[in-house]
Amino acid sequence: MNEVLAGLYTGFGVALAPMNLLYVIVGCFSGTLIGALPGIGPINGVAILLPIAYSLGLPPESALILLAGIYYGAEYGGRISSILLNVPGDAGAVFTTLDGNPMAKNGEAGRALSLSAVASFVGGTFAVILMSLFGPMLASVAIHFNPSDYVALMVFAFTCLASLVGKNPVKTLLAALMGLMIASIGIDANTGVARFTFGVPDILAGIDFLVIVIGLFGMGELITLVEHQITGKLKVLPVGKSFVSLKDLAVVKWVVFRCSMLGFFIGVLPGTGASVASAVAYGTEKRIAGKSGENFGKGDIRGLAAPEAANNASAGGAMVPMLTLGIPGSGTTAILLGALLLFNITPGPLMFQQRPEIAWGLIASMYIGNLALLVINLPLVGFFARLLTIPQKYLTPLIAVLAFIGVYSVVSNPFDLYMIIGLGLFGWLLKKMGFSLAPVILGVVLGNLFEDNLRRALSISGGDWKVLVESSSSIIIYVLTVLILFVPPLYGRIKKSRMEKKTAE
Repeated sequence: MNEVLAGLYTGFGVALAPMNLLYVIVGCFSGTLIGALPGIGPINGVAILLPIAYSLGLPPESALILLAGIYYGAEYGGRISSILLNVPGDAGAVFTTLDGNPMAKNGEAGRALSLSAVASFVGGTFAVILMSLFGPMLASVAIHFNPSDYVALMVFAFTCLASLVGKNPVKTLLAALMGLMIASIGIDANTGVARFTFGVPDILAGIDFLVIVIGLFGMGELITLVEHQITGKLKVLPVGKSFVSLKDLAVVKWVVFRCSMLGFFIGVLPGTGASVASAVAYGTEKRIAGKSGENFGKGDIRGLAAPEAANNASAGGAMVPMLTLGIPGSGTTAILLGALLLFNITPGPLMFQQRPEIAWGLIASMYIGNLALLVINLPLVGFFARLLTIPQKYLTPLIAVLAFIGVYSVVSNPFDLYMIIGLGLFGWLLKKMGFSLAPVILGVVLGNLFEDNLRRALSISGGDWKVLVESSSSIIIYVLTVLILFVPPLYGRIKKSRMEKKTAE
């Protein structure tokens, strides 16, 4: 504990230096704007600005503080377009749309934005505290996760899909299968066989996740708006109140706590990321909510707080293996790892002893960055919410421009612009037929992870399926899977029978 306090003392000495403090604030603010643009997201924002940070000749600790601020800010900013426009800013914000956008349509855009900012702040701060206290220990545990453990984790995530079934489980399962099929498009890395490409060379490498998200959500929403314009069903969306109440915070306090814990631990596992964390958190909370979970997807504040706390906590968790082991926990931390290597710094356990100003300075800047983001974002809630007062005949082309710019700036392939139009039509048709898009996205997110780790596990064992249940970690995860599947319904039945007995008495 003394080492942690001494390290934080050193770190805050670095982070509170006037120029580094300015870099934190600039990084957080610019990251928020980048994250608000559909499709850009933290990974692309950091990648775009890394050469600029390097060319400025900044000291390594200052450059890393700036880039980490952009990373955190983009995680915050992703909620803005998700809530207001139903267009996810990045993969981790997909599940924010499920309850955030219905709240905006119900005249609670300001409430949704401020609640998501508070949940993001708590999740991010919680992650940094855990990283400070238990980072090296957790990283050493995560590095021992083998492919069969990841398969178990994916099964757990798919089990959480059961919470998204609503009133029609068949449609949800079909939507998830569609997502799995989309994830399998392209050349099989093991066999070299082209799958579902139909002779189109542009999709031999698969369809970029950004294209799928922007197509299904962004263009799907655009087509819905155009349909409403043609049929005369357009409505002026009310802005409503701008701030979250203490009553709201009391309702979501345990949701935020649980999802912060869950998001952090998922983030520590290399290769998972905010999209998996937010999906698992959302599904888990809906199961825990029991009968009241039927309100999820209709503007429930718990359904908004859960993914927001989880995806920001996972961002902090992903820093742990990067700093302590030199293994990136996510795509964005892989770029941050590259930034360290640019400055001839080798991350790992020795970095905390050899370069404490970098390791602890970065951790301390994350404490400051979380607070700065809350201070920056809350006063702007009213401004963001009033974007809904823009007439929708102007809002429609705005969404189209943002979607096309977001996709083209990242993939730079004109074919993908046609792809998002096709996926938009597909998403619009699915919504017209009563399908939820969330299971499609979850299938896409988990499909590749599940397939890759299943193949690795079976390759290691020579095709023996028993390898999937041999490790203690996988058994624990399977037990949790069974519990999350059966305990909430049983608890609901017990609670219902008790209520019936009291009524009878």
